[in-house]
Amino acid sequence: MAQTALSTWTRRARYAARQGARVTWFAAHGELAQAITRRVSRRHRSGEAGEAEAPSAAAPRKPRGNTPDQRQLFAQIADLFRRDLANIEAGHYPAPDGEFGSPLRFLDLGRRFLQDVPEVARRRVTGAHQEVFEATRDAPKGLPRYYRQNFHYQTDGWLSRDSARIYDFQVEVLFKGATAAMRRQALVPLSQLLRQRDQRHVAYADIACGTGGLLAPALGAFPRLRGVGVDLSHPYLQHARAALPRRSRARASFVTAPAEALPFADGSLDVASCVYLFHELPPKIRRAVAGEFARVLKPGGRLIFADSLQAGDLPENDGLLDLFPALFHEPYFEGYLTDDLDGAFEAAGLLRRDLTCAFLTRIAVYEKPE
Repeated sequence: MAQTALSTWTRRARYAARQGARVTWFAAHGELAQAITRRVSRRHRSGEAGEAEAPSAAAPRKPRGNTPDQRQLFAQIADLFRRDLANIEAGHYPAPDGEFGSPLRFLDLGRRFLQDVPEVARRRVTGAHQEVFEATRDAPKGLPRYYRQNFHYQTDGWLSRDSARIYDFQVEVLFKGATAAMRRQALVPLSQLLRQRDQRHVAYADIACGTGGLLAPALGAFPRLRGVGVDLSHPYLQHARAALPRRSRARASFVTAPAEALPFADGSLDVASCVYLFHELPPKIRRAVAGEFARVLKPGGRLIFADSLQAGDLPENDGLLDLFPALFHEPYFEGYLTDDLDGAFEAAGLLRRDLTCAFLTRIAVYEKPE
């Protein structure tokens, strides 16, 4: 009994130390990024940025609703980590271990991130978020217009390996090291479903999988599960495939396709997931994607949906959500905040069975009735 208690204490202390170091690391990079952005902004205002720059982006309005201060924000992150640890101890998924690779690679990602910050800052202060569209204006058709822009003001949008390489680091800086823990909450309903099924016979796809932020931990947590990653960005899929541990690679396949035209037969999937997709879609496309999910799921199939909070989910964060569109070029985010997601899914034929919120993420489960 004493040995078990000591083992539990050691495991929890190790987890706390790892997450504390993680928050400190990414928060420090956030402070450096803000300092660089302020310097770029001052240069722009003083005219040093050059006459050819685009007009300055409009200053963000005062947020409507409550905005947590730093103390409240870190308290919410601590609550998220307590929940994450409870899920680990309940056996829903294993403790995270080096998702950014070796320490040297981790340091290199920090260097690459900081190198790119001045370019991101330039786009933010000048409102330059259509560079991807200009660069792909004469490219062969295949990528929808809504997708061809510099979301988050990031270099190359989602269309290069360089962008894919630092994307996860960028979002961890944005959310002070809490992104992976928020994303892992989507593994809980997947774990609950797989406990009732033979993993080997479950047809699973992660839609808009990006760099594999959910697919990789899902395949790591469930060693007999096979999964298909679907995304519009071929470079991001290349990165996702290369980043998978060898033990998971044989159970993963990847397809380049839009979420509004999924490459699956009617009623062919037992479970689908999507993470941080809907807030990046125009309203019409959200409904088309909801219809595709309903089409490809089997009767009784589940959709695990993880995305940003909506207005009113956690009212203490409403003001923070209101700042996102202006600060990070999120052109469809404001409409997403008040969109009737349950109504859209119900119209497509999916009913919500569960909803939980974790820090800045909502995790919902939708089911296709039998």
